[in-house]
Formats: sequence, C-alpha cells, structure tokens
Amino acid sequence: MGYSRWKVVAAVVFALVCSLSPVDADEHDHTYTDKEEVVLWMNTVGPYHNRQETYKYFSLPFCAGSQKTISHYHETLGEALQGVELEFSGLQIKFKEEVMQSTYCEIELDKAKRDAFVYAIKNHYWYQMYIDDLPIWGIVGEADENGEEHYLWTYKKLEIGFNGNRIVDVNLTSEGKVRLVPNTRIPMSYSVKWKKSDVKFEDRFDKYLDPSFFQHRDRDLGDEYGWKQVHGDVFRPSSHPLIFSSLIGSGCQIFSVSLIVIIVAMVEDLYTERGSMLSTAIFVYAATSPVNGYFGGSLYAKQGGRRWIKQMFIGAFMIPAMVCGTAFFINFIAIYYHASRAIPFGTMVAVCCICFFVILPLNLVGTILGRNLSGQPNFPCRVNAVPRPIPEKKWFMEPAVIVCLGGILPFGSIFIEMYFIFTSFWAYKIYYVYGFMMLVLVILCIVTVCVTIVCTYFLLNAEDYRWQWTSFLSAASTAVYVYMYSFYYYFFKTKMYGLFQTSFYFGYMAVFSTALGIMCGAVGYMGTSAFVRKIYTNVKID
Repeated sequence: MGYSRWKVVAAVVFALVCSLSPVDADEHDHTYTDKEEVVLWMNTVGPYHNRQETYKYFSLPFCAGSQKTISHYHETLGEALQGVELEFSGLQIKFKEEVMQSTYCEIELDKAKRDAFVYAIKNHYWYQMYIDDLPIWGIVGEADENGEEHYLWTYKKLEIGFNGNRIVDVNLTSEGKVRLVPNTRIPMSYSVKWKKSDVKFEDRFDKYLDPSFFQHRDRDLGDEYGWKQVHGDVFRPSSHPLIFSSLIGSGCQIFSVSLIVIIVAMVEDLYTERGSMLSTAIFVYAATSPVNGYFGGSLYAKQGGRRWIKQMFIGAFMIPAMVCGTAFFINFIAIYYHASRAIPFGTMVAVCCICFFVILPLNLVGTILGRNLSGQPNFPCRVNAVPRPIPEKKWFMEPAVIVCLGGILPFGSIFIEMYFIFTSFWAYKIYYVYGFMMLVLVILCIVTVCVTIVCTYFLLNAEDYRWQWTSFLSAASTAVYVYMYSFYYYFFKTKMYGLFQTSFYFGYMAVFSTALGIMCGAVGYMGTSAFVRKIYTNVKID
C-alpha cells in the first residue's frame, strides 16, 4: 500500500512539474518567423455519431511522414482526462512556404489493414488534427451507393490563413479517392497553400462557433413556429370551466388553511392539547371560505361563466362533501365494530351546520367580491373566434404524458416529510417540528410552480394551447405518487389488519392525497397563469 501511494504522489508531482516547465516551441506563443516549422499534430479517430468513442489516429493503419518524431506531453490535466493523444504527423510544413502535392508515405495494404479501414468507413470514422491549436476534421473514406466498394481519401489539401506572423485559419479538403484492394500500395499525399487573411488572431475561433446554437428557435422562425403561434387561443376558456374554477378556488383555500395552521402550530404548540390541531383546522377552513369564493368566482367570471351560483355551491361544498362523505362511510364500519372512532350524531349535525351557516355565506361574499373586483377578462391577447387546430406532436409532448411526469419532482421534495407525517398520524408519535413543515411547504410550492411552468412551456411550444387543465393536473399528479407511497407505508411500515383499519387508513389517505393534489394543482396553475400572461404581454401582434 505504501509503495502504491508513493507512485501516485510521484505521478502527480511529475505532472505538475511538466505543466510548469517552460516551453520554447512557437506553437505555444503562436508567433512564427518565415519558413519556421509548423507542426501538424494527429489527434484521434472515431465514429462521427459517437464523439466519446475515440482512438489514437495511428490505431488505424495510416502511415506517417519522414520528418523527425516530436514528442507531445499533456499540458493540462483536462487534456489528459479528455483523451487527447497528439502524435506528430511527420509532414514538413513551414510558415508561409507552399508545398505542391507530394507523396509523404505509402500504405502497404494487406488484408488486415484493409479490414480495419473498411470497418472505419462503415462506421463513418472521422479523424481530428491540430495546427497551432486550431482543430481540423477529416473523413477517413466513403463507400459506394451499394455499400460493396470502399474508398480511402489519400490526399490532404491544407489551406492555411495567416495574419502577420500568426496563423488565424486552417481548412482541410480531402481528395484522392482510392479503392481499397488487398495487397496493393496506396500513396498518401499532401499539399499546403498559404493565404493572407483579415481575421484577427483573437477572433480565429469564431468560425467554430455556431451563434444560433444557443438562440431560441422562435428567433429564427418568428411567428411561424412555437408558442407565439397560439397567441389567439392561449387565453381561450378551459374545458368544463365550472369544475375547473371550483377546483382552483378550493385549492387556494386549502393552501391558505395549511399556511395558517402551520403558523399557529409554530406559535401556540397545538400538539400539547388534545384535538386542538383538528379543531383549529376546521375553524380556519371555515374562516377562509372567502378565499375559495374569491379565486373560484373571479376565474369563472373571466372565462365567461354565467351559472355563478352553481359554481359557488360546488366550490363551497366540494371539499366538505368529500371529507364528510368519506367520514360517514367509515363511520358505518366503525359503528358495526363498536369502535370509539364512531362519530356521534350530534357532531355530524354540528359539522353540517358549519357548512351551511358559516362556509356557504362566507363563500358567497368571496364570490361576489371576486366577480366584481377581478372578474373581467383582461387578457393581453385577443381570443380568436375559431379555435386553431392542434398539430400532431411527439408522444412525450402529449398532455397525458406531461401530467404523469409532472408530479414526480414535487413528490420528491416532500418524500421524507411524508414519512414523519404518516408516522405521527398512524402511529403513537407526536409531530412537533412545524417549522420544518413550513419549510417543506415553501419548497413544495416553489418546485410545483417551476415544474408546471416548464411543462406548460413545452406544451405551448408544441402549439397546444390546452395549458389550463394540463398545468393543474401535472401539479395535482403529486397526489397520485403520495397515495402510491401510502400503499408502501401500509404494507411495510405498519402492522394494520382487518376491514375497519384498512378502510379507515385508505379512506382518509385518499382524502389527504386528494386535498394535497387540489392544493398543488391550484398553486401550479396560479404560477403558470402569471407566467403565460407575462410572456404573451411582451408579444407584438401584427
């Protein structure tokens, strides 16, 4: 072990010394005098469509020129790690001195060498060279249309541009196509032509850069492609606007309840009193009913909805009906088992009174305020009278696929916290770190908004304007993964059994997951709505 360690240290020290030692070669300061030697380095060869699969240039049976060999060492650690293997070509090139076509070596092509070249040509092998640190690429050869005959390019035609005493441009033309026939001699030739260039030395790498690579496709194609094309349909009302607006309103209310209850729990230590957490949640839910009415009613009005009273009733009773329906169903099973979890009749009546005499009136107030204060459809783009047809797109751009994938990251952000919440609810543990829960809620909202914005952008870029439901459902799909996790928790983390316990667990986990999904969906939609409005506000429509 000690000897191996010293070998590693010695190798590192040697590399550092090499990297710091002075070098007299002109290619390092990039200045030349007339007729001074210019080195052509042969680097690697490999398949064009698989850039990472590279081999030494002379791993193919190429031949080298007769010039004296020059050794190359790795100047940087990155060069070594990237597999740069520079080998001297043996070609005689001097600064500003032209070379007419001349043979520098011959390949004695036996069957093994021919097979190597044929394999390289079939796999579209390209090679890379360097002159004064400027990369040059060339193709090994080509096959005929039938793929039966294979030809090797044997003539390297170099054209080098110079500005003053510096090289600023290099071009390679491959010529001299020769058919590969075993037991023949193939001469390899080259030529060098020098030309003056106006390219500045500091700009000589600009030719290798693709300015459009990092530009958005819409910049080149304008309104002929992408999300700008659907500006006349993106603010079209969603399908089933009554249900959609009710879900958004309910989701905003659940978010408000979660935020307020967590803050109260952080301040008041609700876990120290029996049932205080549930009582606080019910009171806060009833008190925040105007939030439901405001956001649901305003969204329904913006989408041109006329049956606002029906929307108000659905928004007000959507969550209470789901919770009470599940509770009443489980209550019958509890009564059958004579369990203490059976809810007394008087308590059920009290809950119904809260729904009709507190939640509904407050929801009505919120709906009226929402319709009057922010119910006008003030969209930045006019909606076309005739819907634009949605073009075909790749399968992974379909809304259903986007919805399924959209909930993975939000679920990942709360995955750890779910275990502690489940354990506190289904086991004899008391949850008390509500500060951490607040942090998890903030992270969940941020991740959800970011994911739904990305999903919506991909959808709009595919000229599909059905973003409302997609943004909601892609965020709400988090609930599906939470409910799937509840199955894992039930079978591997608990020892529950029997009809009552099973129905109680999966019934209330369904309520919890659905409420979480509605909240995430509303948060995702609200964030995405702001994003969509922002990008289309800046679009200039002719």
